[in-house]
Amino acid sequence: MHGLINRAIQSFFCATYGMDRWLRVTETAGLDFSEYEAMLIYDEAQSFAMLDAVCEELGRPVDSVLEDVGTFLVSNPQTESLRRLLRFGGVNYVEFLHSLDDLPDRARLAVSDLHLPALELRELATGHFSLICHRGLPGFGSVLVGLLRTMADDYGALVMLEQQRDSEGRDVIMITLIETAFAEGRSFDLGARAG
Repeated sequence: MHGLINRAIQSFFCATYGMDRWLRVTETAGLDFSEYEAMLIYDEAQSFAMLDAVCEELGRPVDSVLEDVGTFLVSNPQTESLRRLLRFGGVNYVEFLHSLDDLPDRARLAVSDLHLPALELRELATGHFSLICHRGLPGFGSVLVGLLRTMADDYGALVMLEQQRDSEGRDVIMITLIETAFAEGRSFDLGARAG
């Protein structure tokens, strides 16, 4: 598994629960190191052992933990660049949703060996969408739920999200857009400020 994914889980956990608990996770997972390198590739079994240890330490199911990781990735100041990348997808939440089909390709432009599952947005009716997360990275659908919920807040939109699995084992996120301008969204400028 790509080190960026493992590093994201580590960053979320350490920022939220502290380094002492992270060290317990690495011990439970049987890791002989405590820091993931973002640009290395790790054995999948080792990565899943770490994730299982995180869930055990927190006493929470994996989908819930991964949803929190998705929230962290776009709300934490340490990961502001990801939020900015996502905001370039559109001036409102609907345009952002339509840009998600291109997310795996945009991620690969930034990190050539990071392969995210293909995403397919379907507009079922006005304000009702389904986002299909094709197979390839277990748990990615749960990360997307956290990301979608936080980006809705970022745009000031009110949405309801429901994660399901279809008959082919793919994650499907049902998105109901209740109001596009429910609250004032976070400010966003096209140019990053130097300083």
